[in-house]
Amino acid sequence: MWAASCLASCCAACACEACRSVASSISRRSARIAYCGLFALSLIVSWILREVAAPLMEKIPWINHFHQTPNREWFETDAVLRVSLGNFLFFTILAILMIGVKDQKDPRDRLHHGGWMTKIVCWCILVFIMFFLPNAIVSSYVSKFGSGLFLLVQVVLLLDFVHEWNDKWVRKDEQFWYIALFVVSLVCYLLTFSFSGLLFHWFTPAGHDCGINTFFIVMTLIFVFVFAIVALHPAVGGSILPASVISLYCTYLCFSGLASEPRDYECNGFHRHTKAVSTGTLTLGLFTTVLSVVYSAVRAGSSTTLLLEPDSPRGGADKPLLPMNKTADEDEKKDEARPVTYSYAFFHVIFSLASMYSAMLLTGWSTSVGESGNLVDVGWPSVWVRIVTGWVTAALYIWSLVAPLLFPEREF
Repeated sequence: MWAASCLASCCAACACEACRSVASSISRRSARIAYCGLFALSLIVSWILREVAAPLMEKIPWINHFHQTPNREWFETDAVLRVSLGNFLFFTILAILMIGVKDQKDPRDRLHHGGWMTKIVCWCILVFIMFFLPNAIVSSYVSKFGSGLFLLVQVVLLLDFVHEWNDKWVRKDEQFWYIALFVVSLVCYLLTFSFSGLLFHWFTPAGHDCGINTFFIVMTLIFVFVFAIVALHPAVGGSILPASVISLYCTYLCFSGLASEPRDYECNGFHRHTKAVSTGTLTLGLFTTVLSVVYSAVRAGSSTTLLLEPDSPRGGADKPLLPMNKTADEDEKKDEARPVTYSYAFFHVIFSLASMYSAMLLTGWSTSVGESGNLVDVGWPSVWVRIVTGWVTAALYIWSLVAPLLFPEREF
């Protein structure tokens, strides 16, 4: 019996050690995925506190002691803000610690890739401490500003992506890829105009004064035509593919904004399906947030590698053409510090901004949760954030086309 117990203990210890080794290996090679998983965990915790944890938390004595018997709205809004604040501080501290990391010999490289148990414990402690802060300190104004920066980063990355996509296909200089450019552009424009027709059908019902919705949709269509005119102008020398993709994206942002209108607004075509839209919006909102954070963090972090100066001279400068000792040359290569593949600091900054954005998403941009029931990302602040984001996207895209003409001596 004793031997069996010892054998079981040894097997369990070996299994735990094997799992720890595998997890360490995975996190070492895919730290970005691990951080995305931690961010997804923060979203789950925020959603639990927002939806189902209020009755349990009301029974915790220190909650009532520090916050004077908060109501359910406190749990639905302020509890989410506190988790977001802890998440924000965690990634901000990491971003500060990672400033200036250029090669993998830096001791901070191991901190970025390893020590996950310690980092998870620190994250839990930070989130827990946030619930002891007075209400005056936990404000949503900073989160709104950070959320705007996160959306702006996404817009810039999208513009960079579509221009890079177009240039890559054009550089192939083959008929097949030119046809592909035309087909993709045509599909995007068909989706854009079809989607616009549905927007008129859903959000401008007959018998109601829906002037604001009509204005949003018409403005989006005007942007679509302006994109095509500017991109095809001979002086600009642009391409129709980026214009079509940005047009479709702006139309999606217009739809997202109109769909965020309060459910009791007569011009919102979704107000008759409140419950179904609530569940769908919650699932889609959290899923798209995680995806956008993953894409933004990975692409934004990788795009800053041009800012990292190489540690060794380019082109083999100051190195002998024929090494006298092959073994010594191999040892030199082993000792040579390899540069990091992306900016660790900027990578964590993206997660800091995303933490604020997720808080605004779950709290309806910190309006009264009771105003829109238990829906996610619903309310007039959400509407204007989406609409203004679409307008900023349009302005930045047009600027990316005309800036080389206005400032020919600068590289864009």
